Amino acid sequence: MAKSTNSDSESATELFSVDKSSPAVSAVKSVDPAAARVKRPLIEPKPLDRHGPARVIALCNQKGGVGKTTSTINLGAALAEFGRRVLLVDFDPQGALSVGLGVQPHQLERTAYNLLMERDVSIDDVVLKTSVSGLDMLPSNIDLSAAEVQLVGEVAREQALARALNPVLDDYDFVLIDCQPSLGLLTVNALTLAEGVIIPLECEFFSLRGVALLIDTIEKVRERLNPKLKLEGILATMYDGRTLHSREVYARVLEAFGDKVFDTVIARTVRFPETTVAGEPITTWASSSAGALAYRNLAREVLAR
Repeated sequence: MAKSTNSDSESATELFSVDKSSPAVSAVKSVDPAAARVKRPLIEPKPLDRHGPARVIALCNQKGGVGKTTSTINLGAALAEFGRRVLLVDFDPQGALSVGLGVQPHQLERTAYNLLMERDVSIDDVVLKTSVSGLDMLPSNIDLSAAEVQLVGEVAREQALARALNPVLDDYDFVLIDCQPSLGLLTVNALTLAEGVIIPLECEFFSLRGVALLIDTIEKVRERLNPKLKLEGILATMYDGRTLHSREVYARVLEAFGDKVFDTVIARTVRFPETTVAGEPITTWASSSAGALAYRNLAREVLAR
């Protein structure tokens, strides 16, 4: 088992100081580290006799295109399959999560922006049901980009999202926030509310570069705004065990973060772009596919942590 480290920021720094001659990294030339890793046993989730209060998790990475929105949608759908009530929060002005669930953001009259900025709008006015039982969504569109500017002059600006969502936290078991690909005020709002952060990390070298900055931001929010915030885990995405580059990046992440790296690895597959076009999670679009099975395993890991 890879080592565990005491400081997340020190671990992030190690990503660029790991010696390629170390056994963990050099072994990837002949062995797929994701397949060879000794994995923790998966526990089948128990049914619930009641719902809430919600466990709030932000999926965050300031680099775009790392599978963040895909992971938010499919982790949420997998948790809903296990009988959990889940709210997905599209907190990215690009509205990718909304599109991925079959909603056209530009056609919406009320979105996350209205909830944040208009006092007479309640969350019940904005939340939408999805095609998945137990899975709801707070949609977003380009209007949300204006909120980042308008919130600058507000009192307790970092807690705007918390104020908006607090009335419904007891109604859900999980709230998953799809953050925008930046470390701006919207992301800080998500981190101020969240209990945990999942970092989807594409297994490609340039994705490693922003991890140290993101970890530093998480620690600053923990110190100044949200003492309960923790790194829930790092999720390897877009993994291709056939390439040396993917294997080497995964080995470096595993050596630096140890047990903070989820056992579940999300491999590259054409199924994920198909689900975006279909407007469904992979758990319903291709229920028996490797991608669907992977997100169900991720949900089991999240429930066990």
